[in-house]
Amino acid sequence: MNFLAHIYLSGDNDLIKIGNFMADGIRGKHYEHLPEDVQKGIILHRNIDTFTDSHPIFREGTKRLHEKYHHYAGVILDVFYDHFLAKNWNVYSVERLDDFIERFYQSLRDNYAFLTEKTQSLMPYMIKYNWLLNYQYKEGIARILFQMDQRTKNNSKMQFSIEELEIYYELFESEFKEFFEDLKTFAAQKLLTL
Repeated sequence: MNFLAHIYLSGDNDLIKIGNFMADGIRGKHYEHLPEDVQKGIILHRNIDTFTDSHPIFREGTKRLHEKYHHYAGVILDVFYDHFLAKNWNVYSVERLDDFIERFYQSLRDNYAFLTEKTQSLMPYMIKYNWLLNYQYKEGIARILFQMDQRTKNNSKMQFSIEELEIYYELFESEFKEFFEDLKTFAAQKLLTL
């Protein structure tokens, strides 16, 4: 899953949300100096990624993308799934999406000292262009995929995957809804054991 889902699946603890959000940039056990709840978020993130990558519905979705995008298929599907979470937010939360996101941005500001350098440098752009809120729009997803493609020097061709999103939109969305119920259950149980 991408940023929005990882934050959502972290429960109400701001530090767990932060750890879950920035975990991709942390290798091995280079997190043991961070507060315990941030560490829990990093561990939760890794468990969510393992569960996601092995889930049959997610794997089916990546097959649709693999021929053109190879090992980037999973990354692309993560972005698609964040789109469907944002688009259908009122199904998953009683809190408005923009309020949820603003609270998260504020927690990043309040806990700046715990953020990795990568997260600190990413944060101003994320907030300025409100990436998380713009996930709900196809245009926002297209922009994110374009930016991700630029980071691979256009080798991934991710920007063109918006075509597959259009072609298989209803199928991807129905798969997301089924998959996300399983993932919510898994993440809630995992949180209890951390």
